[in-house]
Amino acid sequence: MRTRRLHFGGRPLCPFLRPFFLDAADEDRVRHAAETLWRLGERVARVAIDRPDLLQQLALSDAEIRLARIDPGYETTSTAARADAFVLPDSLQFAEYNGESPAGAGYSQGLAEVFDGEPLMARFRERFVVRMYRPVEALLEALVASYREWGGTASPPLMAIVDWREVPTYSEFEIMRDAFTALGVPTVIADPRDLVFSNNRLYANGHAIDLVYRRVLINDMVARDRECRALVDAYEQRAVCVANSLRCKIPHKKAFFAVLTDERHANLFSADEREVIRRHIPWTVVVEERRVTRDGQAIDLLPHLRRHRDRFVIKPNDEYGGTGVTLGWETTEAEWDAAIARALAERDRGWVAQEQIKVRREVSPICENDLAMRDMLVDFAPYLFRGRLAGFLTRLSATGLANVTSGGGQVPAFVVSQR
Repeated sequence: MRTRRLHFGGRPLCPFLRPFFLDAADEDRVRHAAETLWRLGERVARVAIDRPDLLQQLALSDAEIRLARIDPGYETTSTAARADAFVLPDSLQFAEYNGESPAGAGYSQGLAEVFDGEPLMARFRERFVVRMYRPVEALLEALVASYREWGGTASPPLMAIVDWREVPTYSEFEIMRDAFTALGVPTVIADPRDLVFSNNRLYANGHAIDLVYRRVLINDMVARDRECRALVDAYEQRAVCVANSLRCKIPHKKAFFAVLTDERHANLFSADEREVIRRHIPWTVVVEERRVTRDGQAIDLLPHLRRHRDRFVIKPNDEYGGTGVTLGWETTEAEWDAAIARALAERDRGWVAQEQIKVRREVSPICENDLAMRDMLVDFAPYLFRGRLAGFLTRLSATGLANVTSGGGQVPAFVVSQR
């Protein structure tokens, strides 16, 4: 892993000695639900841009709305997305939707290649047909397709992966740069502070850029406006194609699920889509003092949340790595009341309450000082590149929060069947 730069902030990504396996039936139901979710995200983004009521429910800030209302020059909102889910034999439920250029595709493919090259996998193949995804190639195809949709004609385009040079995922940018270049699309890595917008072209380290694979977060673009000014100006003048577009913040917000499960917006979705929402999206609501409707019945929201804290999680509308998440079933009454009070005090941020979903746990072999068997939470997150299933990010955690940022680990996923 170290040789292949498969590390996050200096530590190897995968301390586990077994990959995650799923069968073709699991793959099919994940594909259907996840690809439907991507379409719903694209639709809500298109509709919300002209619907102040939806933008208010999603709790976009004024700065985020201004960026979202810049015409990106093409239709696709989230070229790359990821849907964080828990897949079990009798259920598949999504915890959230990352519509803003999610990390991990390079890591996922690299880990799969490491495991696939082991002698043990060769023995495993004697009994099973084993298939792996290659999300790096699929991501490149999606980025170039968005560039063509934008009207780009360079063949090949010169791409820049743009993010801060100090982020812990920098090693993945190097993996992507090398892979994209080897696949025929020359790619450089650039810090937003190093970009220059001049004569209607965006330059990175002296190179005129055609396509930006944007990994710098919109949160940072808002907070560090001056340092991202060249990128925003070039985007606004349509001097460069940027993927994901800055409209991706609309479906990326945690309150996107509140829009999906709000009966007031049912007319936005077909009967089949409403069934997907019912089966796979947990009931989600923005925390505020009001009456809400669920299954045709009116509910006083705050008393309901207080009565049923063992059934809900409260999370901030737009954070990463599990920041600010309160699991009601793991807190005291006082801690839960404090979480509700904070959500009310920060209503402009749009904190959400989300009903508890079924999670998957498995005993997995982990290599620490010695081999140990640990009961781990398994978070299974399909990648969606321009609406097509393109692979998985699979994370294991000993806590109730499954993410690499808070100390979890990652394993590759393989689709298997009996020979």
